Amino acid sequence: MIRGWFAVYYRELLILRRKFFRQAASMSVAPLLYLVAFGLGMGRNVTIDGHSYMEFLVPGLVAMTSMIQAFAIGVEINVARFYWHIFDEFQSAPIPNLAYVLGEALAGITRALLSSTIILIISGLFGIVLSYNVFFWSIIILNSFVFASVAVCSAMLVRSHGDQALLANFIITPMAFLGGTFFSVENLPFWTQKLLNLLPLTHASHAIRDASYGRMPDIFPYLLLSGIGIIFFIAGIYCVSKAKN
Repeated sequence: MIRGWFAVYYRELLILRRKFFRQAASMSVAPLLYLVAFGLGMGRNVTIDGHSYMEFLVPGLVAMTSMIQAFAIGVEINVARFYWHIFDEFQSAPIPNLAYVLGEALAGITRALLSSTIILIISGLFGIVLSYNVFFWSIIILNSFVFASVAVCSAMLVRSHGDQALLANFIITPMAFLGGTFFSVENLPFWTQKLLNLLPLTHASHAIRDASYGRMPDIFPYLLLSGIGIIFFIAGIYCVSKAKN
């Protein structure tokens, strides 16, 4: 079991190491553009809850990017499954489904943490330094765990590499822009707030922002993300079992 999940995780780390500089550069482009266009361009004179818009934006970008990069592990799974047929080797290897899902989920979390760190470095160059405490990093890990688990499920269900991109367009992209990343959900109409509060990213954004401001986040986002993550993690094990059959 231990060697099984580590073998899966280590393989993804080797791929990440081989493409590290390209991945790091890719992870830097979008946050840099958002900080320049929205932070400096549109939000220079905007304050939200006593904080500058740049200070409001950075935690939102961390929440959004950690979600996107965690979900992107599904792309690596699909490449291994449909092009390199690595998944066929995992099928024949004595690796439990639990170990496989755990290894891939950890790989997604690792990518998310790397992208979050890059955002914090870039924001530091803009002079934005917030409180990056244990609550800050723990909610990022939970947010990444949710979407890495979702990625494993979706990668097992889709039938082509293009289908995975389609899921990202219909699920991840709308959530990235509507989950409290670029604007305060509280400023929207009541019914819209209720609707957007159904999105896990909305709660992750709020908790990350509270932690980065040095405030104690509510316990609810931690419980919610933990519950959703466990559900999709278990679903991922089932989906891997079905894909093997």
